[in-house]
Amino acid sequence: MTNVLRQGTLMNEGRKAEAKLTPPDARYPGQAVLRMFAEPETSAAEPKRSALDRAQDLICDAWEARGRARIALARKALEISPDCADAYVLLAENTGSLKRALELYAAGMEAGERAIGQSTFKTDVGHFWGLLETRPYMRARAGFARCLWATERRKEAIEHYRDMLRLNPNDNQGLRYLLAACLIELGCDEELADLLDAYEDDATAEWAYARFLLVFRKHGDSDESRRALADALETNPHAPIYLFGLEKLPRRLPDCVGFGDESEAVSYVANNLGGWMVNEDALEWLVRQLEASQP
Repeated sequence: MTNVLRQGTLMNEGRKAEAKLTPPDARYPGQAVLRMFAEPETSAAEPKRSALDRAQDLICDAWEARGRARIALARKALEISPDCADAYVLLAENTGSLKRALELYAAGMEAGERAIGQSTFKTDVGHFWGLLETRPYMRARAGFARCLWATERRKEAIEHYRDMLRLNPNDNQGLRYLLAACLIELGCDEELADLLDAYEDDATAEWAYARFLLVFRKHGDSDESRRALADALETNPHAPIYLFGLEKLPRRLPDCVGFGDESEAVSYVANNLGGWMVNEDALEWLVRQLEASQP
């Protein structure tokens, strides 16, 4: 049974790699929503909009476009303003080269820094995402951190995630989930415990299963581990199905994730297979517990 489950887990690992090549767009708001916050159209007597504002208008159109049209709009935005970080983000998401994506995200970070100015990193710490002008920078930096992890520059990736949570502890981007997955895979239990406690009201599968792994690594086969597992299964009972490879992960991850449903299970397993692969004893224990619970 365990060998079969391991094969399923490895098969899902391959699906995970495929899914990451074509990630869903990073929760960008639609064009209509963005324009609610845009400045009204200017008349001849009003000052002209900045180059960056005009470039960002093209990005609004690019988010709604597909394929070559999206890439063309992103490049046009950069012609208008080289400080348009979101243009680099779109180009990075549409390249098939991890090395090139890393370069584009880095360029996007630099563009975002120029656009918001260094003073913002001092005066607006703690509520970065609340400022619309900081969001392109944060999107570029999140992509950069993901690429760092994928290229085995793992400590650097973790430092970026930590610092982005410092800038925006409300974590509108969900970076705590990526950081938790990194910490589990590297065995950084103390830091993981601090992170889980910092967002103790989090009710997602990501948090419940991360807490189970943390408890199991500390206590092994124990009542504490059984309680943590029960909490995780209550939060999302579908995760083990995908974790064991009994159901294949889709090639494309879901655009929207619910609480306790299969979309959440798919998202959780796709982002956390690495952590389970380095905790095979926890995986085998989970199998035994579920088999024992069957009538």
